[in-house]
Amino acid sequence: MRVMVFMIATEGSEQGPAATPETLAAWEAMDRFTEELVSAGVMVAGAGLKPSAEGKRIVCDGPGRTVIDGPFAESRELVAGFSIWEVRDMDEAVAWAKRCPNGMAGRSVMEIRPFYEAADLADFVTPEELATPRAGERGKLGVA
Repeated sequence: MRVMVFMIATEGSEQGPAATPETLAAWEAMDRFTEELVSAGVMVAGAGLKPSAEGKRIVCDGPGRTVIDGPFAESRELVAGFSIWEVRDMDEAVAWAKRCPNGMAGRSVMEIRPFYEAADLADFVTPEELATPRAGERGKLGVA
């Protein structure tokens, strides 16, 4: 099963990285943890994200689109980074997440969300699409 792990932003992460000894130690701990994930064959992809001040939001309203420049107000509703993991089940994902070092100063939050897999989409894709690896990720669903 594939899951996406979100590191939820904090006020500190929205300020951008500071080259303090604490920050450098946290990044080194995260690098070691990421190496463990890679060695175990769990890590598929991942990256930290720059503060929302460098981002944009696109609001869709029917056919209209509005672009909103960052920064965005509520840091607890923002993503600071993500990882995609391949795990046996949600219990394994939680076990790995509990081992993850806290890369933020103080309290931080992670969220784990499973991807839709082919079996979840059986009512929406053809039998031919279901027979292909990672069925449902392209084509009708518009996911590249």
